Amino acid sequence: MIDSGTGALLIGGAKVFPIILSNGPPPAGTAPSGKNALAEVAAGGVNMIRSGSGTWSIELADGQIAAERSVLDAAGGHGLHCWTWLGKVPNLPAQAGSANEQLLVKIVDALKGHSALAAWKGVDEPALAPVPAAGLVRAYRRLRALDADHPLVIIEAPLGAVAALAPYSAALDITGADIYPVSYPPGAHAGGTNTDISVVGDVTRKLVQAARGKPVWTTLQIAWSGVLPPAHVPRFPTLLEERFMAYQAIVAGARGLAFFGGHLTQLMRPADVQSGWNWTFWERVLQPLVGELSSTAIAPAPVAPAAAVTIAASAADIDLTTRQADGFLYLIAVRRGGTTSQITFSGLPAGIGGGEVLFEYAASRFREVTVTKSAFRDWLGPHDSRVYRFPHTP
Repeated sequence: MIDSGTGALLIGGAKVFPIILSNGPPPAGTAPSGKNALAEVAAGGVNMIRSGSGTWSIELADGQIAAERSVLDAAGGHGLHCWTWLGKVPNLPAQAGSANEQLLVKIVDALKGHSALAAWKGVDEPALAPVPAAGLVRAYRRLRALDADHPLVIIEAPLGAVAALAPYSAALDITGADIYPVSYPPGAHAGGTNTDISVVGDVTRKLVQAARGKPVWTTLQIAWSGVLPPAHVPRFPTLLEERFMAYQAIVAGARGLAFFGGHLTQLMRPADVQSGWNWTFWERVLQPLVGELSSTAIAPAPVAPAAAVTIAASAADIDLTTRQADGFLYLIAVRRGGTTSQITFSGLPAGIGGGEVLFEYAASRFREVTVTKSAFRDWLGPHDSRVYRFPHTP
């Protein structure tokens, strides 16, 4: 289910900001800490893993369903939910009773009642393939008739104009794009003129337009085919880059984030290859970021409605959004590029005298900023991302 006021995913009636691993570690695997792999990522703040298959078949369906149920059982046992991929199945011809329709009914009926199922994943990157929208719309309507409780999510490639992507909005409950700008040369995945990591915001905003009012999830990079040896030079996002991309996607309208490529063994360290997942990247980059996003300090903001406040920044390369939650006004601001300088933020509600910069510390507390005449100043450099929190009740 989806919250109509915010576009946030609803699980058990509670608004959830999906933090997804695509793919996650092997369910029976072991983290370097010695804990079960799924227990480790759940404790770190992940709440969903992508599961399912791209190769469902009517002949193997019984075994595939049993295997998926096993993954759902393992995920649910550690407090995680699953985003189950249906591969090419949710694409139906005009004539009823096709093999795909029979398979769709079989899979959905078998799994829709599982408590760990959060959402279905539809055909991957259909506009790029291209897979015409009509067959996906038919499959979406059939799936909705079978299961009204779990949304169908279709993720597009970062390419294509809004006009080409918009017809797919009738075939889904949630859309989004995958965007992996960290590579040699930079920005190759997006294929446009902006080769900076700020292309994440551009792509997210494009999907928000194409979604026609439906929510958007953005899929970010751990690794992807464009950094796999021997054809490519391996490269991973730094913590600064990953953090910027995550918060910029949220500023641009993302109501969920997926992180792709932790399972690609071709560029892992030997110990990670043995475990089947990139724990080195998890420890150095992803876990610190996921820990922030899932923290009690920040978690209320990504699922909150936009605040009825217009805050302006004194530089054009600042992207920002405001959210109101739990007695606080949140301001999330990122700097696309440019130089390092002091930025003035103005337009805060009267009566606010100061706030905190979450997860930046001074004297063992969140760093504080002083608000004077509804404005404050702070330093931001290229690809900096800040989450400010001000006590405020409208």
